[in-house]
Amino acid sequence: MILSIKKHFSQALPRLAVITHDLLMVVVVWLGLQWLRYEMHPVAVMPKIDWIELALVVVLQGAAFRFSGLYRGLWRFASTPDLTNLVKASALGLAAIVAALFLYKRLEGVPRTVLAMYPFALVMLLGMPRWLYRIWKDGILHVNRHEAATRVLILGAGRAGENLLRNLRSSTTYVPVGFLDDAPRLRGVRLHGVPVLGRIDQAEEIARETAAGMLAIAMPSLGADAMQRVIAVCESTGLPFRMMPRAEDMLDNNISGGGLKEVAISDLLGRASIPANWQEIRAWLGGRNVLVTGAGGSIGSELCRQCARNGAASITLIEQDELSLLRMEQELRRDFPDIGCVPILGDCGDPAVISHALKQTQVEAVFHAAAYKQVPVLEGQLREAVRNNALATETVARISAQMNVGTFVLISTDKAVNPANVLGASKRLAEMVCQLHARQSQTHFVTVRFGNVLDSAGSVVPLFREQIRLGGPVTVTHPEVTRYFMTIPEASQLILQASSIGAHHAIYTLDMGEPVPIRVLAEQMIRLAGKQPGRDIAITYTGLRSGEKLHETLFHDEEGYRPTAHPKILQGRVREVDVESLQALLKVLSDAVADYDEAVLGKALRKAVPEFIPANNPLSKAPPSVVVQFPSRRNRRD
Repeated sequence: MILSIKKHFSQALPRLAVITHDLLMVVVVWLGLQWLRYEMHPVAVMPKIDWIELALVVVLQGAAFRFSGLYRGLWRFASTPDLTNLVKASALGLAAIVAALFLYKRLEGVPRTVLAMYPFALVMLLGMPRWLYRIWKDGILHVNRHEAATRVLILGAGRAGENLLRNLRSSTTYVPVGFLDDAPRLRGVRLHGVPVLGRIDQAEEIARETAAGMLAIAMPSLGADAMQRVIAVCESTGLPFRMMPRAEDMLDNNISGGGLKEVAISDLLGRASIPANWQEIRAWLGGRNVLVTGAGGSIGSELCRQCARNGAASITLIEQDELSLLRMEQELRRDFPDIGCVPILGDCGDPAVISHALKQTQVEAVFHAAAYKQVPVLEGQLREAVRNNALATETVARISAQMNVGTFVLISTDKAVNPANVLGASKRLAEMVCQLHARQSQTHFVTVRFGNVLDSAGSVVPLFREQIRLGGPVTVTHPEVTRYFMTIPEASQLILQASSIGAHHAIYTLDMGEPVPIRVLAEQMIRLAGKQPGRDIAITYTGLRSGEKLHETLFHDEEGYRPTAHPKILQGRVREVDVESLQALLKVLSDAVADYDEAVLGKALRKAVPEFIPANNPLSKAPPSVVVQFPSRRNRRD
């Protein structure tokens, strides 16, 4: 009890000292201005102090201080908002004092010059100590910095650069030594005493002259192409570099002291991140009961988070990995306690599991994210690929349609276009299954195709990161292989955005810019680790794996593409399928899965997906396809 009282007193003491100081300054200003007024008058003599008048002034001005929020800030970080509060409190206090003294004695004996000068003098006497205290504390912090503090060269002398400078100066880890900026008008200018030393492309030379140990990129709104150029300049110096986070990154765990974060691999995509129309998404999703299959996976778990953030009433989770299901359930219950969470452990290919899950909360939207996705693995596991990716999709889609679910969303892949591997063929068959049920029900069937998802489980980025950690080599299949990339949040946003468009059956994909060479991705990741490709970490080429293509495509030549209401989402035309033939082949595939007859499975899959030509067949010739170049909206064909 005594310790608690002592702790409370020690915390309240500094604030009491500040309040006492401010009220004392009110007394000094009020009496001081009156003394000056009468000292300047050749005849008049200052009357005796009216203690009631002084008490009214102190009490009313103190109330104005509290009302204006003056004591919510700290002197250590006094800045423009505190000055605004001072001005507001002084003006408010003057108005209250004038009104009270008028009622008390009709302002008799109160010089008008005192009233006119009062707010200005008060702001000065209250503001000056705060400003001097901050300068003193900053000076002490600067003097006491450890000699080993990293010298930082800041790239970008705009508003973000100035904010970063303030953050770095409050840190004991970094010492800012200068700015680099391409704007000619800033050459030679000083920001808070720190000079702008040159252009960004002079980073290598200036970093050497200033003995900088780190570069900090303070241009959070920079376009993707320009950011690539800046990062290339940073890489040329051989120094580690960090960047000031964008607004959406501010809560990330990788932001270090001084407000810096490591340059993420997503910053190197070569395009700006895709913005979502959250108002439209919330209008569609708000209050709905949703179900997510594969809820513990990379895409499924992020889908659950974004559904929760955007107003879903309840989320039913289907996952066959018990630890992933438990982790996701705990996260949702912790972060979104007001949202219903229904965890179901089971295989989404089991009709009883799906029927049971859909009945729990009268599900209105199903997001089918469960799938096997590792190309080399599935090349040798044909039965499981067909069972899990195609037939399980048929089960979930059929029961969803039978139970009048409003929207069914299939998460597909760009590998389903002219598939060259079992993964692509099984996902293309899943797309055809959705088309089949769309023709036979009122449920909206939406297919969303992705490129590669950065940092998803089993993707190339975690593999490269681990290889770099172990000292290499980094293994790339082919020097010319390219892939489309997107981030996990972008993938989930695309799913929700496409779902909100409302077409009865459509295929959507993201305008992901130009495909990224995997070799370049590997080199950039090595440099981000502070090493040089070829010198510190070797890159070896292992050859294309079974089922892999050099380049992926996003639409078949019969699908075409056209813009949607969202500027970065494209819609492809749905190809016609033979319903009777497809239904018969699904029966054959189901029987072959039950018998574990991979010979029949292979023949039936190639017949169901005639464009499926395995990439490891040297005699095969790929059918025509379209590599989407993403022309401007006005040049896209409808």
